[in-house]
Order: sequence, then C-alpha cells, then structure tokens
Amino acid sequence: MSETVLTGRPTVSGVVAESGLEVFELKVDGGGHYRMKLVWGGQGEPPAAGQRVKGVIRAEAKRMDVIAAGGRYVEPVHGRPRRVQGRITGGDAGANVVDVSAGPAVVVTPTAPGQRAGDFMVGQMVSFDVLRGAVFTPLGA
Repeated sequence: MSETVLTGRPTVSGVVAESGLEVFELKVDGGGHYRMKLVWGGQGEPPAAGQRVKGVIRAEAKRMDVIAAGGRYVEPVHGRPRRVQGRITGGDAGANVVDVSAGPAVVVTPTAPGQRAGDFMVGQMVSFDVLRGAVFTPLGA
C-alpha cells in the first residue's frame, strides 16, 4: 500500500508493550484495554517497550458484512486482530480502503471476490474477519 493511501487516514496512538523483530504489541490509548499484536510497517525494527507511537493500523478483511445493529470492537482484546466490527467513517474507493471506527480506528481493504471499498457507505456498521498480518505504519514512515 502506498504512502498516499495513508494520507488523511485515521490514526491510533499508544505505548509499545512488547517489541520483537517484526511484530510488536501496542497498548492502544483511548479507552478499552486493547493490546494489539501488529506487524511493524516502519523503517527498521519496532521501538522498544515503553515508547509512544502514533500511526495507522491497516488490515485486510476476508469478507465485509453490513450489519443492522451491534457495538464496536476488535477481538480479541489482547493479541492479533481476528475480528472487527464498527462504523464506517470514511475511505478511498480509488485506493480500495474503508476507514472503520471499531474502538481503535482501522483502515480496511476488502479482499472477498466482488467486494470493493466503493460498495460501502459512510455510517454503515460492518463486521468482518481479519486476515493475518495487520500492519501498524507510524506517521512519518
């Protein structure tokens, strides 16, 4: 995904809880107790535990379903994101991404055959499983 796709996308901030070579755990700011294991999308290795970061979480949806009711969440609360449900707040049909407010903000690429970001509208509630490898790209990377 190009840097231009990330311009203007919703951001997430938090503290690095654990750091590995490519995967790190982010303790997300702003309510909830999310500790998300994400792939580091910045230059070099992820920052050391205890450092603050701000950036964009990108994920690929297996299939996005529009739902009539429900809350916003990422499952599990601790670990790699596997399921997301939230409200669409924006997107870019040309870049095939949808911004979803699910507690933490997630920029989502639909991957199911026949689904494109342009199929969804701001304000819709969506629910989807996440493909392995959600990426955190720090601002300025």
